[in-house]
Amino acid sequence: MKKKIIISILTLVGLATVIAIVKVNRSNSKPPQIFKTENLKKQNIVNKVVATGKVIPNEEIEIKPQITGIIDKIFLEEGTKVKKGDLIARVRVVPNEQSLISAKGRVDNAKIRLKNAQISYSRNKALYEKQVLAAQDFENIELTYQQAQQELINAENDYQIIKSGSSGAGGFANTDIRAQISGTILEIPVKEGDQVIQSNNFNAGTTIASIADMSKMIFEGKVDEAEVGKLKLGMNLDIVIGAIEDQVFQAGLNFIAPKGIEESGAVQFKVKGDLSLGGDQYIRANYSANASIIIQKRDSVFSIREALLQYNKDSKQPYVEVEKEDGSFENRDVELGVSDGIHVEIISGLKEDENIKVWNKESKKEEDEE
Repeated sequence: MKKKIIISILTLVGLATVIAIVKVNRSNSKPPQIFKTENLKKQNIVNKVVATGKVIPNEEIEIKPQITGIIDKIFLEEGTKVKKGDLIARVRVVPNEQSLISAKGRVDNAKIRLKNAQISYSRNKALYEKQVLAAQDFENIELTYQQAQQELINAENDYQIIKSGSSGAGGFANTDIRAQISGTILEIPVKEGDQVIQSNNFNAGTTIASIADMSKMIFEGKVDEAEVGKLKLGMNLDIVIGAIEDQVFQAGLNFIAPKGIEESGAVQFKVKGDLSLGGDQYIRANYSANASIIIQKRDSVFSIREALLQYNKDSKQPYVEVEKEDGSFENRDVELGVSDGIHVEIISGLKEDENIKVWNKESKKEEDEE
């Protein structure tokens, strides 16, 4: 019995010894890790905010009719340069039957009053000339006659405006659609035969044409709320337009919205800047564009890739691992400067000839497992 117990103990000890030897052999067979290193390098670092938006005219107006009707004729096309007062289109009035009948009735009533006033005036004029009627009484009768004449003229003008859109005295002011500013016709969203509605207190009216001065363009974009606090009026904008290759336009930041707009869960703030255009440069309205706004810039400073940085879990102090003479690495706290999101300026903590550890993916994984 004792022999069996001794044999079992020896067997267990032997198995444990074999397992330990296998683990040691495996650990010894794993090749040592070799880490790549990088050095400080001098380069320019620019910290900038990017705003996405479009290029639009600074001044753009929509022309709406002063009377309801049908587009009778369009004289110009989109893209035409116009001067203030140029004729763009003409509206044919389609009168409301009820309004037309009512206006015609007012004309007839005014004619009746005028006829009676004229008879009274003629009769009393003869009495006045014979000095039978007092001068004051005759003047009152004459005034009534003149007022009747004016009422007829007003009634006839109202009737003509309802019927044709113009009283005749003012030409075609209501039916002619003319340019209100000098510029370029951007859009004519109506066709001949379309019905249009006049602008009033209850309706914005139908847009017949939109005109803009294409020599004065602005950039209008949006910036995230995390970046808007870094912006100041007067900052320079580098505008890159997608449709125009290899050309950067300059602009000055002149507007930052005081109120943000929530879009897809993020708050965006509108920004604007005036573009500087040369005499031969032409930009179409609503081109998509990106604006780079430089917040900070450092020329020829020592920097490293941000991927080399690590942060102390407790103090949040940034550090890197620097290679020592024996090939091992030591932690070194560093002071950071301007960052562009890829590279970061090193103010202090490193020397130019020191090797900085580049983490391998395998070593990172093993460290996390431990």
